[in-house]
Amino acid sequence: MPDEDRELGVELGDLGDELRNQEYPISQDDLLEKYGDEEVGMGGEETMTLEDLIGPMNEDEYQDYGEVEQSIMNMVSDDAIGRKNYSDRTPPASGEQRQDEGAPEQGGQEEQESF
Repeated sequence: MPDEDRELGVELGDLGDELRNQEYPISQDDLLEKYGDEEVGMGGEETMTLEDLIGPMNEDEYQDYGEVEQSIMNMVSDDAIGRKNYSDRTPPASGEQRQDEGAPEQGGQEEQESF
């Protein structure tokens, strides 16, 4: 699977290719009529249709693929991004204490948003 079809835990697959090749601008109504039933992967086995994701945004028109992709990313839940605050690039600084979000038996984190 090409990396360009997956971002922040969201898997567009063939839909990503179709949306990239779509002629723009396109109205939201036309976009959803054409692709609304297509599934978008949300990490793991969870999926949502494109219409369920971006339908509530009530956009008039999308000028390019980037606008469609941004709308999708704006509407996905935190569950799609995987581990919150995770980075394999930067170790904790000396004296820094990082919270282990999502650890088993950890309560009170249900409402915390990711960054």
